[in-house]
Amino acid sequence: MATSAAAPGALLLKKPVKIACIQLASGADKAANLAHARAKVQEAASAGAKIVVLPECFNSPYGCDFFPSYAETLLPSPPTAEQSPSFHALSAMARDNNIYLVGGSIPEQAPSKTSSSSSSSEANKTYYNTSLTFSPTGTLLASHRKVHLFDIDIPGKIKFKESDVLSPGNKVTIVTLPEYGKIAVAICYDIRFPELAMIAARRGCFALIYPGAFNTTTGPLHWRLQGQARAMDNQIFVALCSPARDLSAGYHAWGHSLVVDPMAQVLVEAEESETIVYAEIDGERIEEARKGIPLRDQRRFDVYPDVSQGPVKFEEEEEE
Repeated sequence: MATSAAAPGALLLKKPVKIACIQLASGADKAANLAHARAKVQEAASAGAKIVVLPECFNSPYGCDFFPSYAETLLPSPPTAEQSPSFHALSAMARDNNIYLVGGSIPEQAPSKTSSSSSSSEANKTYYNTSLTFSPTGTLLASHRKVHLFDIDIPGKIKFKESDVLSPGNKVTIVTLPEYGKIAVAICYDIRFPELAMIAARRGCFALIYPGAFNTTTGPLHWRLQGQARAMDNQIFVALCSPARDLSAGYHAWGHSLVVDPMAQVLVEAEESETIVYAEIDGERIEEARKGIPLRDQRRFDVYPDVSQGPVKFEEEEEE
């Protein structure tokens, strides 16, 4: 983890890189989902992508009914293959293809706490929605537990409450990719809270990466808009990676995976079916945006506080 801001004028993205968002079609079979993801990651790497992103809950169906049955134990790290087949599959995908892999997200079960009064009932188990990022050597670089849980109720449209099953993460996640720079990773609903993005951008990230599964109600309203807003506010690249839409599933993902540049222009956008979208991103575009519209030099921290300099948490508390 690195949290220092880059000096003005220094390229946040040290050299151009090709990023790929895999809009994956997943089903009920976890092993099949992992094998399918492996094939698509290889396809993206063969096309020259060096940063590859998978969608939220790529190894399972998305929904509160599914989180417990698909959850894997990630701690202590590294877990065994039996504890987390997805961890080991993602590590191998990154290593075998020599890429940085933002592994979408998977349901995580916290290690059981042992005590004489503890119960093995489902109610006492803790679950998270967790993203794992791996290096080209297959080393885990960072994990991000979804900080903001998707609890919404739009009358006549959609009602969903992740907090019925999931617990929230408690940190901003910044990942150093040594030859490129720093990225921030967050998950889906996290994008609606601009503080996470502002902190990451002011701490020197060149991109915000959000695996997400907006639905067919919120997607057409806000998916692209949120990506453009975070890019515009922070003058860095934003990548949003969705599952492909499956109308036979209980939850219908919006799709439309996309990459936005620092001037809030959409560089590439998918439709709803399974596909891979690619974008070539260059640090010079960040500098061009910041020189042309110099927000970084015009902020009035004498009038309002800089959220990136407050008591920000960059580490999860240790599991007891």
